Amino acid sequence: MILSEKFYSDNNVISVGKKLLGKTLCTSFEGILTSGIITETEAYAGETDRASHAYGGRRTARTGIMYRVGGTAYVYLCYGIHSLFNVVTSPEGIPHAILIRSIKPVDGIEAMALRANKAIISEKQGTGPGNVSRLLGIHYRHSGLLLCSNHELHPLEDAIWIEDRGILVPEDRIESGPRIGVDYAREDALLPYRFKVKNGTL
Repeated sequence: MILSEKFYSDNNVISVGKKLLGKTLCTSFEGILTSGIITETEAYAGETDRASHAYGGRRTARTGIMYRVGGTAYVYLCYGIHSLFNVVTSPEGIPHAILIRSIKPVDGIEAMALRANKAIISEKQGTGPGNVSRLLGIHYRHSGLLLCSNHELHPLEDAIWIEDRGILVPEDRIESGPRIGVDYAREDALLPYRFKVKNGTL
C-alpha cells in the first residue's frame, strides 16, 4: 500500500523518521521498477534546526520545495556528485524533511547493479544516502515530485513513492544517535535525530 498524504502530514518529524523504518522506497524510471526497505533515516526539524537547509526561514530556489505539502521529494546535490533523497513532512508551509540514509535492496537488483557498476548487489551497497539514490536511480532533477501521485496511470513517467509492505519495526529495535556530517550545526549537531534498525536486521 502506497503511503498517503496523511502519513506525511504528521508535524512530529521525529515520529515520522522512526515510522519510515521498515517502509519500502520505490522508484519507476522508464518503466524500470527498483525498491529497497528503509533501514536508516535522519530527521531535520525545519526552521529551528541549525542542520536543516531551511534553518531560520531560509528560502531559495532549491529549499523552497521543503515548504511544500508533506509527501514531496526534496533531492539535492551534495559535493557536486551525490543526489541525496529526502521526503518533506508536515503540513504545507512547515519545512520538515527526512533524509533516507540506508536501504536493503529488494526489487530490480539487476538494474541496481548496472547503476552501481557492480556485478553483485549486497545489502552493504544500500548504505549511505548517495548509494540509496544511485541504486534507485534518483537524481536531483526529481526534486519536487509528489510521492503520493498515482504512478500506475502513467507508468513511463518518472515516479518515486513509499509503500507499507507490513514490516513493523518496534521501538526497542530502533537505535538513535546524532546525525552525520552536520558539525556546522553546533549544538544541534548532537541532537539524536538519526534512526536506524538495530544491526540493520529486519
